[in-house]
Amino acid sequence: MSAPERIPARRVSDRDRTLLAEGELHVLGQIRDASNAVLLCTVTHEGREARCVYKPVRGERPLWDFPDGTLAQREVAAYEVSEALGWSLVPPTVLRDGPYGEGMCQLWIDGPDEEAGEQGAELLALVDAEEPAEGWKAIGFAEVEEGRRALLVHADDPRLRRLAVLDAVINNGDRKGGHLLVDAEGHLYGIDHGVTFNVEDKLRTLLWGWAGEPLTDEATAALEALRERLRDGEPLAARLAELITAAELEALRERVAALLKSGRHREPGGEWPAIPWPPV
Repeated sequence: MSAPERIPARRVSDRDRTLLAEGELHVLGQIRDASNAVLLCTVTHEGREARCVYKPVRGERPLWDFPDGTLAQREVAAYEVSEALGWSLVPPTVLRDGPYGEGMCQLWIDGPDEEAGEQGAELLALVDAEEPAEGWKAIGFAEVEEGRRALLVHADDPRLRRLAVLDAVINNGDRKGGHLLVDAEGHLYGIDHGVTFNVEDKLRTLLWGWAGEPLTDEATAALEALRERLRDGEPLAARLAELITAAELEALRERVAALLKSGRHREPGGEWPAIPWPPV
């Protein structure tokens, strides 16, 4: 038998989604630094193979502000919304059964190189300055050692700007630097979307550099298309209704409408910490 064909992380087709949803999962090991159970696996189907992450529902740690056993569904919902926006900012993600029960299964993203090339962390920096340099956006000041502070900045990058819009739409409560991945082709992905879609404003992110600035024409067009796809009777709305509650779906619609009405990037609300901790 020939070796399975390994697929790239982009240009996902229905065949690739079938691989994730129906392929045989083989657990390689556990990713230990995660707060919930995260298993690195291979998935194989009809001569094709890919690495993936499998997060079983039974391995989720209970949270005070989210219903138990719903984080996997929220990760899938985030992928569905990302695809609806047309930006493919979330790796292909499905809900499926696995060796430890139902969970989310997401395509693994390889970086450009183990030792070289752009990494998500290089989109962020701490600088000894009061203002960001050209090509960077300020997030805020942080204490780096006793008596000294540094300015935390992120790149003024259109890929990050799209992600800032997605996070505002899905109400992402945990956009850290470590959740940014760049593949070998330079495509940016965001991962770890379990704490999303809450009815209450939970937006916590490092991507505040465009706060209050006008949305791009591209973002406005994507949001208008998303609003149409969220209407009752549309396939996307029906799919999301399987993954999040009716109240959360309505809150999603309201957030999209609010962004379109203001025409501007979200600003911190003031009632919830604006930046996740730790930030990276």
